[in-house]
Amino acid sequence: MRKTSTTGTAALLAAIALAGLLGGVWIVAREAPPRFEVELTAEAAQAIARLGLQVPVTGRVFVVLTRDGTREPREQVDVTGVPFYGLDVRDLAPGLPVVLSDDEPGLAGYPLVRIADLPPGEYHVQAFLNVYTTYHRADGRTLELHHETGEGQDLWRSPGNAYSAVQRVRLDPRRGRIVTLQLSRVIPPIEPVPEGGVLDQGNPPDGELVRFIKIRSPRVSQFWGRDMYVGANVLLPRDYHANPDARYPVIYLQGHFPGRRAPFGFSEADDAPPRSRAFRDFWLSPRAPRVIAVTIRDANPYYDTSYSVNSANVGPYGDAIVEELIPELERRFRIIAEPWARVLAGGSTGGWEALALQIFYPDVFGGAWGWCPDPVDFHDYQLVNIYEDANAYYADHEWLRVERPSRRHVDGNVDYTIADENAFERAVGPNSRSGGQWAIWEAVFGPVGPDGYPAPIWDPVTGEIDRETAAYWREHYDLTDYLRRNWTQLGPKLSGKLHVTVGDMDNYYLNEAVYRMQAALDSLSDPPARASFEYGRRKGHCWIGYSRERPGEDLDYAEFVRIAADYMARNAPRGADLRWAR
Repeated sequence: MRKTSTTGTAALLAAIALAGLLGGVWIVAREAPPRFEVELTAEAAQAIARLGLQVPVTGRVFVVLTRDGTREPREQVDVTGVPFYGLDVRDLAPGLPVVLSDDEPGLAGYPLVRIADLPPGEYHVQAFLNVYTTYHRADGRTLELHHETGEGQDLWRSPGNAYSAVQRVRLDPRRGRIVTLQLSRVIPPIEPVPEGGVLDQGNPPDGELVRFIKIRSPRVSQFWGRDMYVGANVLLPRDYHANPDARYPVIYLQGHFPGRRAPFGFSEADDAPPRSRAFRDFWLSPRAPRVIAVTIRDANPYYDTSYSVNSANVGPYGDAIVEELIPELERRFRIIAEPWARVLAGGSTGGWEALALQIFYPDVFGGAWGWCPDPVDFHDYQLVNIYEDANAYYADHEWLRVERPSRRHVDGNVDYTIADENAFERAVGPNSRSGGQWAIWEAVFGPVGPDGYPAPIWDPVTGEIDRETAAYWREHYDLTDYLRRNWTQLGPKLSGKLHVTVGDMDNYYLNEAVYRMQAALDSLSDPPARASFEYGRRKGHCWIGYSRERPGEDLDYAEFVRIAADYMARNAPRGADLRWAR
């Protein structure tokens, strides 16, 4: 990270064409490629400060370019999206412009590495600023990361980040040019912040059956050295208010940051999408068992969810959820506070979280459904075997090097590779600060590196795998290996409680790790695992299973709620009040 200065801002190389015929030879000096001069306005700096963020700014400045003028350039950034360039800055303040050029150390571009690689043409250009916060962590480390401000760690829409107006310019890498951009606009809060409140985890308004809570987490706050919050979106059953003495079991639905979305997509709005209206009609009907559904807001400095475990880099979110958030929910709402009445479910990241919470806290929950879970066995970390492969990006043969894909379609066609996605994340933010998938896996699963940021599992440029870091991953977060090593203690607590589904053409190859988990659990005894596994023929990400009621069709959320409720009722102790199930 470099200190922002004005060095070089007025030093654009003038176009020099020495057209002198010397001995019959024309000597031509080529011009420098374009460069971008970005300045933060005083008004924008004041708006950032009013939101409680640090000014002067330590962060990352971007320039985004597109030939598509139908949307702002910042809305088109993606792995398969438009060119952009990023540079870390320190002490950015009004009057101290920063230059983004190929000459600047630390400049990272994607998918074109250099500004000089841009083809000549007309572009819509926009500057963007991702604001960092300084954390003085309990382990003595000082880190600079983006603080979640209510949007779920999506930097391109994060309140407090700044951006410029869009300019239309003609660029030609053969002709040097300065493009000046002013960071004059600041993204406002998504919802109004109540008096004395904070941006963290958002401030959604309550509805009749949908309630939002947010608490300060003492454990996570101590870890990060500042106040940190976790929240929950709570969907109440239809008769909750009419039956003040009734208590209900809970489905904890794990996954990405839900924002103001209710569990299972339930919506009280008349203009909600058809799928949300269909689930609402079910939830309010006599066909629905009366249960409570909860999603969790636990965005953190690295990602939009914590992965629901304790982590050396992310913090003690597993304990915060189990020992702080859930007890607070059971205090505020009429919840049956017993393990059999707490089940977990989720897809993709949420699928891994649901399984991990059940495995690491086996006495707290009564069952888990992991749909299309993130890698549950690091022999198949997508398509990388971190224990045996030498390189994550390529499979090397004697005379051939094959690049590993990261995402495919169900017909097998590949969108991009692991190397592509990692290069994209490096340009968004080095040191696991991209807010992306590979970054959070390194942050959650890995040890703390020498610089205080997560130790990389592989060299971010070459893809060479670090065996010592891989061993740490295996010991702490390889779910299959953890179950195998600890089955004597875990088996009596987990037998019959793990349920996994995945498509056999999962877009991210997550089915491969599930096959390994099933093989491992099928081999266990004393007691047998009695785990269920279901594979969808030619189903992609994120498939949740086949319907039991409609042969040949896929499971939907309404049917799953009935399955989960029946499961809890079957596992309730003798004499339990089961009126909620009828």
